[in-house]
Amino acid sequence: MLAGKSTKLARAATCAATLCALSIGMGYAQSDKVIVEWDHQTAGNEPSNLQAAVARFEQANPGYKVESSHVLNDAYKAKLKIAFGAGQPPCVFDTWGGGGLREYVKSGQVADLTPFIKQNEAFADRFLPTSWSAVTTDQRIYGIPEENVAVAVVFYNKDIFQKYHLSPPATWPELMNVVKALNAHGVAPFALANKNKWTGSMYYMYLVDRLGGPSVFQRAAAGAAGGSFADPAFVEAGKYIQDLVKAGAFAPGYNGLDYDLGGSRRLLYSGRAAMELMGTWEASTIRKENPSFYQKLDFFPFPSVPGGKGDPHDIVGTVGDSFLSISTQCQDRAAAFRLIQTFTDDTAMKDRVADDRIPPIKNVVVSDPMMKRVQTLIAQAPSVQLWYDQELPPRLGERHKDLAQALFGLSITPEAAAEQMQAAAKGATN
Repeated sequence: MLAGKSTKLARAATCAATLCALSIGMGYAQSDKVIVEWDHQTAGNEPSNLQAAVARFEQANPGYKVESSHVLNDAYKAKLKIAFGAGQPPCVFDTWGGGGLREYVKSGQVADLTPFIKQNEAFADRFLPTSWSAVTTDQRIYGIPEENVAVAVVFYNKDIFQKYHLSPPATWPELMNVVKALNAHGVAPFALANKNKWTGSMYYMYLVDRLGGPSVFQRAAAGAAGGSFADPAFVEAGKYIQDLVKAGAFAPGYNGLDYDLGGSRRLLYSGRAAMELMGTWEASTIRKENPSFYQKLDFFPFPSVPGGKGDPHDIVGTVGDSFLSISTQCQDRAAAFRLIQTFTDDTAMKDRVADDRIPPIKNVVVSDPMMKRVQTLIAQAPSVQLWYDQELPPRLGERHKDLAQALFGLSITPEAAAEQMQAAAKGATN
């Protein structure tokens, strides 16, 4: 789900996962002076920013060479899984933290970075305290926050809203009125490219939070007493989604459109859709992809739900967006950590700010008015829920995405989706 979700797009789309992984280059090089680094940063200026950091590292560490590979989101996940399974992982790699990283940690494939952090306290103290939770297991740290503080908001076309005298909705009934008004004028309320599944999942996550508060998911994910993915909040969230679908809230073909190919943004650019629920990295993408449309862009927080237990200031997203780790097979972990430090040094963070990102460090100064508002949104949030598909173990995260997509397709009832998710969670713990 996330920024960096495309320089290898054609290649990733046309080759099988195994062959693609092999052809791109698989595993850690034999020479201890060569550091193989993989990431999923393909959007905006980030590939060039990372390459600039590589040049700084190589200049400061004579004799070392970094071999980087930037791979699109889903292809990257497959490539990383294959490489670890074959015992040929890269030395430095990024993940989204959470359950996916924990799986590699549990299998002993990720180096404990705690000693390096203790030896470099000034470096580590720069990061936001909340950014470490996604990479901490048993009080040990296995990753360094890298990219972006990103949260899901509803982007909208100001010109369309002005044309039809609409105001950004703060409550669910107000949102449904906006949906009705836009449909009456032949404009699709929401652009959604849900072939990727995580895109639609954002609606589900927010609705669960707005209905039941953050503890509902936390208890279910932890398997705590009284926690269940069949909790009424999950069922009700599914009903709200299907109410949106039945109200004609989404442009046709949404479950088949590909976000990575710009399916939802094209609907916005053409004026065929007025809104999109997406991570705040979308603003940076749109600014570079379509500067003229960026002038029409604004956002509002996900609406509150009447009678819901959740705080309307809660947000769904990540404080870090991408986290850099070192594999246990890396021959020179000290040099690998120096590379990570270069990827996240002050120069790198300034480059990210220039790329309309909010890096996960303290006292970040941004000039873009929209990004300033995002900062305020984050500062006021009592809860920041990490994306479900990143927080949960990979298999359970995939099941969640499948069921969320099925809810949008009206091919499953909210009750059945909740029951099947809980059954999958029980199976994962047995």
